[in-house]
Amino acid sequence: MNANTKLPALLMLDDGTCFEGYAMGACQEVVGELVFTTGMSGYQETITDPSYYGQIVVFTAAHIGNYGATGRDSECPYPKIEYGASGIVVHDFFTGADDIDFPHFRAECSLQKKLLEMGVSGIYGIDTRALTLHLRMHGSRNGIISTNLDSAYLLKRAKTIPSMAGLDLASKVTTKEKFVFDTAKNEACNKKMLNVAVIDYGVKRSILLHLYNNNMLPTVYPATATAEEILAAKPDAVMLTNGPGDPEPCGYAIKTIQELIGKLPIFGICLGHQLISLAMGAKTFKMRFGHHGLNHPVKEVATGKVLVTSQNHGFCVDPGTLPSNVKVTHWNLNDNTVEGLALTDAPVFCVQFHPEAAPGTWDAYGLFGAFRTMIDDFYKK
Repeated sequence: MNANTKLPALLMLDDGTCFEGYAMGACQEVVGELVFTTGMSGYQETITDPSYYGQIVVFTAAHIGNYGATGRDSECPYPKIEYGASGIVVHDFFTGADDIDFPHFRAECSLQKKLLEMGVSGIYGIDTRALTLHLRMHGSRNGIISTNLDSAYLLKRAKTIPSMAGLDLASKVTTKEKFVFDTAKNEACNKKMLNVAVIDYGVKRSILLHLYNNNMLPTVYPATATAEEILAAKPDAVMLTNGPGDPEPCGYAIKTIQELIGKLPIFGICLGHQLISLAMGAKTFKMRFGHHGLNHPVKEVATGKVLVTSQNHGFCVDPGTLPSNVKVTHWNLNDNTVEGLALTDAPVFCVQFHPEAAPGTWDAYGLFGAFRTMIDDFYKK
């Protein structure tokens, strides 16, 4: 596809709502749960976030692709493999050539070329405001994007897409083999490098970078790694990562976490936060349309400080089911949902939002330093 080509396409929701537009990216038929993100920047980091696996992302920002793309902004940590959004929906898509002067000093190519490399498809030229309002009113819907303009076929296909509730997608995006993430950029450390076992449910590259930059060397394990396997390697601590899908079907992960609690310091992010809650006996539930964006206000209970956070999740922890040894450390100020937890009898804490951002604000970067401090304190005792 080039700037002069417009291939008609349709977006069909499983309730029969249909939008007409034009195909973009790989121009292949894609299905998934539609969710909207309110982020005004960082479209490439969003598209490559493994937590969006199985979902079609609707961008509320009007202009997408206008500052190009670069391989350095990919959030998938695996070379030559991309796990991220199944598809994207945008209003105004820049389809220009790669030889123009993009208004970003790091741009290497157009977003269109990057989508082709990744095999990601989408639709542009639709009223994303109307679609976003529909999703807010009726909740996240399953849908299909296709250049097949047979609306009867598309509606029938959309109705067969399985619900996100009950889907274990972490096992789909995790690393297949254990590996050490070493950027070789932190030679002037003034602290000892600690070894952190990272259980990968869909880890973002920026999480690994933040661990490394806080003097923690990440060894990344598959989602199915057992507690016995991790303890045998004698790490200093454990990180439980973000990831896609429903946390409840991930029984293998819940079992591993239960066997690790109390033996090593643990920090969980997003899906890792939900899995810690389930391991402690709490419950999770599917949200109406989830939290997806860069501007969610979260209150830190201990200080009263409000953090502007990056978020991407469709499930949440039910605070009424938390056991007595778990305290809520953060609350979402938009809807009063749980955003952070800590155990009172073990070195374990977790947050629902993304402290590494990418994209997003820097407000919560300090949680990686807090993790490092918790590890140091654990071994002093």
